[in-house]
Amino acid sequence: MRSFYFLLLIILCCGVPFCRAADLSPLQIAEKLQQTYDQTSAVSADFRQTTTIPMSRRRRKGAGTMVIQKPGFMRWDYTSPDKQVLTSDGKIIYMYFASSQQMIVMPAQDYLKSDITYAFFAGTGNIIRDFKVLPAENNTVEPRYFAIKLIPRKNHPQVSYLTVIIDRDTFLIKRLMIVDHFDSLTDIVLTNLSLNHPKPVDYFVFSPPPDTEIIRQ
Repeated sequence: MRSFYFLLLIILCCGVPFCRAADLSPLQIAEKLQQTYDQTSAVSADFRQTTTIPMSRRRRKGAGTMVIQKPGFMRWDYTSPDKQVLTSDGKIIYMYFASSQQMIVMPAQDYLKSDITYAFFAGTGNIIRDFKVLPAENNTVEPRYFAIKLIPRKNHPQVSYLTVIIDRDTFLIKRLMIVDHFDSLTDIVLTNLSLNHPKPVDYFVFSPPPDTEIIRQ
C-alpha cells in the first residue's frame, strides 16, 4: 500500500521551452511543468522503483506500468516482485494484492487527503502553490538533465521533499526521488513515457480473481 502511495507522486511533463534551457531558473522549470500538464489529458509510462531505508541493507524494488488520465482516472500495475493493481475513477480506489489474495476498497477522497500531489495530477493542484521550488542539492545529474527540489508548503505526513530530474531537450520527467521524514528514499525511474493517448473507461476497472477477499474501508 505504501508503494502505491509513492507512485501517486509520479508523472509531470513539459513542452517546448519559452527561452533557452540553460537560462531557466528552478521556478521557471516548475512553471513549465505546470503549464504543460494543464494541457495534458493522459500520461502513461513504464516505471522502476527502489526504496532504501536508512541504517538498513534492505531494498524494496518494484516495476510495472502506470496511466493517469483526466478527470481523476488512474491505474498502476506492478508486475514485480509480485502482482499489485491500483485503479481509481476519482471516487473509489481499488487496491489488489495478489500475494495476500486481498483487494482493499475505499473512497478516493479518504485515501488521497494525505497526498498533496494527487490534486495536481487530477487537474486541481498547482506546483507553485503547493510546493516551495528550490535548486536540487548536491546536483550531480548529467548535463542533459535539469534537477529541482520541491518541498511541500504544508507539512506532509509522509513526504519531506522531492527531487525531480527533467530532460533538457524534451522537458519530460525522467526520474523522481522522494524522501520521507525518516530519510527513506524512494527512487522512481520512468521510461517509454507517452502523452495524450487516453484509455477507454473500462481500462480503469479491475476485476480480481473469484477467491479474492474484499476489504472495504
